[in-house]
Amino acid sequence: MDIREIQDYLPHRYPFLLIDRVLEVKPMESIHAIKNISINEPQFNGHFPHAPIFPGVLIVEALAQASGILGFKSAGKKATNGSLYLFAGADNVRFKKPVVPGDQLHLHANYVVHKRGIWKFECEARVDGQVVARASITSAERTI
Repeated sequence: MDIREIQDYLPHRYPFLLIDRVLEVKPMESIHAIKNISINEPQFNGHFPHAPIFPGVLIVEALAQASGILGFKSAGKKATNGSLYLFAGADNVRFKKPVVPGDQLHLHANYVVHKRGIWKFECEARVDGQVVARASITSAERTI
C-alpha cells in the first residue's frame, strides 16, 4: 500500500500520520508497515535537539496506526467510509533501543482477538532487524 491508499484507511494526516508504506497485510493475521525517520520531522525541534531521538510514544502510536490498518482490512472497512479505530490502550510496552533520524522503523502487528468492537494486537517495532519496541495494543472500532 502506498501513502494514498494508507490515507483511505487512516484518518491521520501530517504530522500525525506515522505510516509511510505497508509492505504486507494479511487480514485477520498480520501487517508489516514502515515509517521512515527523517531529521526534518517537527518533534526533533524539541525532543533532544542536539541528540535527536524519535519519541517512544510516537513509536507506540505508529504501532497503533499499523494495527488500525490491519483491523480495517480485516473488517473490510475504511476510514473514508465513516469508520474509526481508536487507540484504546497499550500494555506491556517496552523500549529496547533508541530510534534516530535515518532509521527505517519496521512495524509489525499480529491480530490476537476481537469482540464487540474491541480489537487486540501484539506489536513489535524493529530497526535493521533489531527489536526497538514491543507492545500489546487495544483498539476500539467506532462509526462516525
